[in-house]
Amino acid sequence: MEIESIWSGLGAGIVIGLIARILVPSMQPIGCLMTILLGIVGGASGALIGSAAGWGFWLTFATQIVIAAVLVAIVAALFRKSNT
Repeated sequence: MEIESIWSGLGAGIVIGLIARILVPSMQPIGCLMTILLGIVGGASGALIGSAAGWGFWLTFATQIVIAAVLVAIVAALFRKSNT
């Protein structure tokens, strides 16, 4: 694995995580690192689904954001319940 692919995955995770966090309503009690991690997981999952289905860039990108947004909502709900 090349260092450029690691940096591009991290950058994509940041962008996807931030967009997903903006799309999820209410206050999320998760930090920046968790947002980036969920963005990376959502991005990788969406990329696998998009490439397996043969989708183009925009549909794959939308899938990555939707998956990351669902992950942000789930993890934020888990953190919210554990804090109360």
